Amino acid sequence: MTHRNDSTTLDQLMELLIHDGPDAMAQALTTLLNSAMRIEREQALGAAAHQRTDTRRGYANGYKPKTLTTRIGEVALQIPQTRDYADEQGRPFYPSALERGVRSERALTLAIAEMYVQGVSTRKVTKVMEQLCGLNITSTQVSRAAAELDEQLHAWRNRPLGEVRYLILDARYEKVRHGGSVVSCALLTAIGVLPDGKRCVLGCGAALSEAEAHWRSFLQSLLDRGMHSVKLVVSDDHAGLGAARQATLAGVPWQRCQFHLMQNAMAYVPKVAMRSEVAQGMRRVFAADDRNEADRRLAELVEKYRHTAPRLADWLEQNVPEALTIFAFPAAHRKRLRTTNGQERLNKEIKRRTRVATLFPNEASLLRLASAVLSEISDEWETSKFYLDMKAQ
Repeated sequence: MTHRNDSTTLDQLMELLIHDGPDAMAQALTTLLNSAMRIEREQALGAAAHQRTDTRRGYANGYKPKTLTTRIGEVALQIPQTRDYADEQGRPFYPSALERGVRSERALTLAIAEMYVQGVSTRKVTKVMEQLCGLNITSTQVSRAAAELDEQLHAWRNRPLGEVRYLILDARYEKVRHGGSVVSCALLTAIGVLPDGKRCVLGCGAALSEAEAHWRSFLQSLLDRGMHSVKLVVSDDHAGLGAARQATLAGVPWQRCQFHLMQNAMAYVPKVAMRSEVAQGMRRVFAADDRNEADRRLAELVEKYRHTAPRLADWLEQNVPEALTIFAFPAAHRKRLRTTNGQERLNKEIKRRTRVATLFPNEASLLRLASAVLSEISDEWETSKFYLDMKAQ
């Protein structure tokens, strides 16, 4: 039955294109997507409509209409619905063609569109605009689309939180227009490891700097949304973040990022030839089996440079202990919590999108795109395998 329906669909598409040519592209795409979504539902349920089988994993439950605006026109879709079905992660059925990257692609399109209608476009922006949005776009259309997407992303950024075992904080910078000038805007992000061992992106915020006031406002917003029971904060060393952390999360242990700490140490090495040796010595401290052994190795390292590089020795003695907090936590957790490298995937995905736009017309546009990308990654994390084994000791 499915094979016959597929053949009928292909015949319809061929007839449309033969008789109407490019003018029929929107209708052809509609037919193709509707057929593909129906087939995907049959595969998910393990049975075709009205088919009797013991292996059925749920039931078809009609269709929900949805209109998409594409570069070739409006596409009127019939999204298949299901009843009594859930996948291996417990999620209801939703067609893959509509699920992957929808929010972030829409946000990227809007960022470029805003640049275009506000007169800050370049040749590159115009080229991308043609590819993603088409040329026929107005400020009204941009505003309407932005308002719709912003409502969804605002709800995600302000969703209720709960218990968070580990909190990982970081920031990256993007270029935005502000007050008639191009400035660097800090994108503040927070990752949480939950009691079940899975990760999620707790939230993000855009600020013109990493000053204490901005970090404090961001951290307070997480607490206001219900974040509690944080056992460890992992971040780089930054004066603004440090002061904000002490004001909002007083008493919570802090793990300084070991990767950034090693980079910071290089500024105190008197000779370039010594850098590899110093880095190796620091790695030896971090690789210790327990805190007592780490302290002993650190004391040896400090003493080694006490006379040949006194500034380095003093710096190591004062700063390295901030990166040894992790020894108070389960050994199975240390590798993933000793640095902020868990943010690497986030930063790569954000960079992959922002380098297309290159310049954002305002902070809101940057926050929109970042929120869309991060919300999709968070969805993936929350429905995938565990990040940490929380039963490990």
